[in-house]
Amino acid sequence: MARRIKIFDTTLRDGEQSPGCSMNLEEKIEIAKQLEKLNVDVIEAGFAISSKGDFESVMNIAKTLKNTTVTSLARALEKDIDVAYEAVKYAVSPRIHTFISTSPVHMQYKLRMSPEEVIEKTAAMVAYAKKYVSDIQFSAEDATRTEPEFLARVVQTAIKAGATVINIPDTVGFTTPNEMFDLIKYLKQNVSNIDKAELAVHCHNDLGMAVANSLAAVQAGASQIECTVNGLGERAGNAALEEIVMALNTRKPYFDIDCEVNTKQIYRTSRLVYNIIGMTPPINKAIVGTNAFAHESGIHQHGVLAEKSTYEIMTPESIGLKTNNMVLGKHSGRHAFEDKLIELGYDFTQEEINTYFEKFKELCDKKKQVNNNDIIAIVTNKMTYKPGTYELDRFDVHASNKNAATCVIVLKADNEFTEEVAIGDGPINAAYNAIDKIVSIKGHSLENYSINSVSDGTDALGEVVVKIRYNDNTYIGRGLSTDIIESSILAYVNGINKIIEMG
Repeated sequence: MARRIKIFDTTLRDGEQSPGCSMNLEEKIEIAKQLEKLNVDVIEAGFAISSKGDFESVMNIAKTLKNTTVTSLARALEKDIDVAYEAVKYAVSPRIHTFISTSPVHMQYKLRMSPEEVIEKTAAMVAYAKKYVSDIQFSAEDATRTEPEFLARVVQTAIKAGATVINIPDTVGFTTPNEMFDLIKYLKQNVSNIDKAELAVHCHNDLGMAVANSLAAVQAGASQIECTVNGLGERAGNAALEEIVMALNTRKPYFDIDCEVNTKQIYRTSRLVYNIIGMTPPINKAIVGTNAFAHESGIHQHGVLAEKSTYEIMTPESIGLKTNNMVLGKHSGRHAFEDKLIELGYDFTQEEINTYFEKFKELCDKKKQVNNNDIIAIVTNKMTYKPGTYELDRFDVHASNKNAATCVIVLKADNEFTEEVAIGDGPINAAYNAIDKIVSIKGHSLENYSINSVSDGTDALGEVVVKIRYNDNTYIGRGLSTDIIESSILAYVNGINKIIEMG
C-alpha cells in the first residue's frame, strides 16, 4: 500500500516574501480558496505578528476555509505565539508553526545564543504553544547547515515538549539530494521519539535543487513537503508545488507515494497566482509553462501524433488543460458559457457567472471567436471599484511619429467625473500623465510595464501588468482589453486604486 504524504503550501507566507509579490487581503483569500480546491493539506496563511495586514489575512483565511489546516508562522517567542493563536484559532484545524535557528552561524550571529540556550528555548516555546492548540509544528531553521548530532537533540526536545510535526528546512538552498536523504535517515535512526511526530522538509532553490531535495527527503521517510505554487519565495524561491505533485503522480510506481492534491486544479491555481502577482511563467517552466506541452520539432510532432506517450510523460488534461477547444462567440448563450466555465474547472455563484457573462459578451463584440485562454483571462482579471477609487469612463488618444502624443482621460470616482488632458512621448505615456493629473496621490512612480498576448490573432486580448512604486512599496495593476492602450490605462488605474485602498 502506497505511503501517504501531506502537501504544506506556504505561497501566502514564504511565497509572498518574494520581492514584488505582495498581495492584498482579497487576493490572499482568493488564493487560499483556490488552494483548498487544489486540496492541499496545510496552508501557511502568513506570519501573523509581522504586520496588522498579515494578522488580518491569517485570521480571515482561518475563518473562510472549511476543510484545510491553517497555520501561522511564529518565532520562538511568547508574543509571536500569542498572536499566531489569535489569528488561527478560528480555523477548523488550527496549527501553530514556531521556529528557531540551529546552525552554528545562525546561533552565533543571528540569535547570539549558545546551543544549550537554543535547546531550552525550543522546549519552553513548543510547550507554550501546546497550551493553545494540539497541532504544533517546529522548524529548525538552517537545519541542513546544523551539526547532525545537535539537530537530533533539538528535534528530540521539540517532540518531547509536544511538537506533532518536525520540519527540516534547507533555508538557504545549500544541500544536495544525497545529503538530504542521509540527514532524514539519520534523524529517523537517532531520535528516539521520532515516531511520535511527522517529519517535514522545506527546501529553497538557490542551487536549483529544491524539488530534487524534497523528493529525496520523501524517499528517506519524510511525510510532509513544504512548497509554493510556481516555486515562489525569497531569493531563488522554494520547491515548486506543481513539480513535486506531478513528479509523484507521473512516477508513482517509482515513488510509491500518495498525495491527495487535485492535479486538475494545478494549471488554474498557477495562472491565478501568476496573475495576482503580475507575472507570467517562463515559457519553459516545468508543468505550467507555455511550452510544457508544445512540440515544434518535426521528429517530436510525428511521434506525438502517432502516440502521445512518445514525447509526453503526462497529459495536458492531468493538470487541468483542455486539448479540445469549443469556440464561443457573440451568438453563444449563457448556458454554453456556463458549461465552458464548468469544463475549465470553475465553480461560481450565479451572481458571479452573470458578471463574467456580461464581460464575455462585451468581448464578443470586439472578437470574432473567444477561446479558453480568453475565458480564463476574463475570470482572473477582476476589476473592483470601492468608494474613493477611480474607474475609467472614456479616453481619447492622438499620436503620430512627428508630434508628441496627446491623451484626454475621463475618470469616475464616487459618481463624479474628472477630465484631464496631457502630452507624452507616446500614447501610453500621455495617458498616464493625464491620470496623474487626476489622482489624489502624489510621489508614485512607474517601476515596470509589461504586456503579453493572452490568445492568438490580430484581435487577441492584451494583458498589461504595471508595478507602481509608492512609499517604499510596490503595487501591481492589471488590465485586459483587445485595445492595448485601453488595457494599459486599466492596469495603471487598477494599480492606483490599490495604493488608495491600502494606503
